[in-house]
Amino acid sequence: MRVAFPFSAIVGQEQMKLALLIATVDPSVGGVLVLGDRGTGKSTVVRALPALLPSMKAVEGCRYGCDPSANGSRCDECQERATHTAKGRLPVTDKRVPVVDLPLGATEDRVVGALDIEKALRNGEKAFEPGLLARAHRGFLYVDEVNLLEDHLVDLLLDVAQTGENVVERDGVSVRHPARFVLVGSGNPEEGDLRPQLLDRFGLSVEVRTSDSVAQRVEVIRRRDAYERDSTAFLATWDDADAGVRARILAARKRLPSVQVPDAVLHKAVQLCVELGTDGVRGELTLLRAARAAAALDGAKIVTDAHVKTVAPMALRHRLRRNVLDDGGSGTRVARGIAAIYGAA
Repeated sequence: MRVAFPFSAIVGQEQMKLALLIATVDPSVGGVLVLGDRGTGKSTVVRALPALLPSMKAVEGCRYGCDPSANGSRCDECQERATHTAKGRLPVTDKRVPVVDLPLGATEDRVVGALDIEKALRNGEKAFEPGLLARAHRGFLYVDEVNLLEDHLVDLLLDVAQTGENVVERDGVSVRHPARFVLVGSGNPEEGDLRPQLLDRFGLSVEVRTSDSVAQRVEVIRRRDAYERDSTAFLATWDDADAGVRARILAARKRLPSVQVPDAVLHKAVQLCVELGTDGVRGELTLLRAARAAAALDGAKIVTDAHVKTVAPMALRHRLRRNVLDDGGSGTRVARGIAAIYGAA
């Protein structure tokens, strides 16, 4: 099985990479939506994530990878096991953070889980076979061409994203298990729009374009050709760079709880949302969390206006109301709002 193209070797697309790193440092920011032209590296960047992610602690033997420190949000099986152990402690193991693909043609049973037919036929017992949502718990769920996802699967994702739990009651099986994940979607906007309810569930939205820089496109071709010719040697070349990104993520996670947001910075961030007319306060919350994670990635202890301005386009562009009198795209409108609140660059 070929290892994914290294994250550090991807040329350009800095906003897309930053958005994914922010979601890795602070999953509460929400999911990441990447829209743009075909062949711009959208799926390549997402599939490079597993090699970057530090391992996580999980309950040993748990099919859902429950967090051993989260007593109130364990699956039923872990709760039952805990009642039969000393002080409710369960054995712990290291596990890789999952990055799970959700194919467009996936059935509902494959997504949420269903009756284990093999056990039912062999032993006559009703057992649950976990689905993709269970595999993605505490990790990332990736949907390529998310704007083409069938409505019934969109409804499932919205329900689970809202509750953080997956509930399956069918075929005589009743199962409830935690399903908290960062939803990552990519797609080509020319092929259709997302439902507003799903669009609102993405914390960050990034638009990517094909580079018009000859030098940059030449470098893309060189690196991809080197990877195709000898992937082992190419991966070894970029091992240290990826290790540096992994160390940066770990350091940012440790620093995140202590990063401060001055009142003056918060006031301007809220003024920006008011200027742009975003609905509700979800925009402000996402903007605050993304700016704090960006500061942590920079090694800063205090969020500055510069951090807010960096993440504002990805946090707010998909939250703007449609304005038929304004020909500018959402990115242009955010840029104008930033200029109005913070002054021209």
